[in-house]
Amino acid sequence: MTEARLRSFTAVADTGSVRAAAQRLYVTESAVSAAVAALAREVGVPLVERDGRGLRLTPAGAAYASYARRVLGLLEQGRAAARGAADPARGSLQLAAVATAADQLLPGLLASFRARLPDVEVAVEVGPSRQVWGGLADHRADLVLAGRPPAGVPAKVLARRPNELVVVGSPAVAAGFALGTTPWVMREPGSGTRATAEAYLADRDAAPPRLVLGSNGAVIAGAAAGLGVALVSRDAVGAELADGRLVVVDAPGMPLQRPWHAVAGPSLTPTARLFVRHLVDAPGWTPAEGP
Repeated sequence: MTEARLRSFTAVADTGSVRAAAQRLYVTESAVSAAVAALAREVGVPLVERDGRGLRLTPAGAAYASYARRVLGLLEQGRAAARGAADPARGSLQLAAVATAADQLLPGLLASFRARLPDVEVAVEVGPSRQVWGGLADHRADLVLAGRPPAGVPAKVLARRPNELVVVGSPAVAAGFALGTTPWVMREPGSGTRATAEAYLADRDAAPPRLVLGSNGAVIAGAAAGLGVALVSRDAVGAELADGRLVVVDAPGMPLQRPWHAVAGPSLTPTARLFVRHLVDAPGWTPAEGP
């Protein structure tokens, strides 16, 4: 059961085709097919089956895929831990962040961190909450910057930073705001901010029209253009509030306090520990538990 076979299988699971998996891995299609077939023989059950022109996971394959991703993540973390143990200042760091944290928090943190430790290799995965917490569970990420970790994710909160959620809209929309009828501009399913907005409206038995846009930037731009109001982090709209393109709407029960969390899995690599120490020294962050 080699790493190459696991990578071929997870690539097929992710893409749904041997051709796309081969393109992702820069190998031949025959190499991918052979690797998946060999892995199925070792596991003892079929892992994929035909689905039109592509492939899909069998129930056994779907069950196995989550374990395969964790094994691959652990192998990567093991390599990073070994390199970091030899020289933490020359190791690698895998970060994952939700879009607002990546836009508002990471640039300054990474710039100052790289100024101190320029030889650390840093990779950042940005996505909705479901994706970044999945990255932590699968060991693809050393550290996640997001909201509160969901139940069931093996996670340890290392630091927190205040984060205030507000409802914003253009001045014209804000002037005529009504909770049940003014449209709301929202992120895609899987976004933590969207889940918070939907829970907020449900708690007040409000069902306003919704317009779904595909990114945090698009939501902010849509609200500024007058498409409706949006629930966003105040950190994300400082420029728009300052120049008057957006104003804070006087919505009931607002603002909401939803702190940012820096969260790690059960163990930290030596290089990740250096980043955590840097983070807790940054303005606004306070340690939650000793790393």
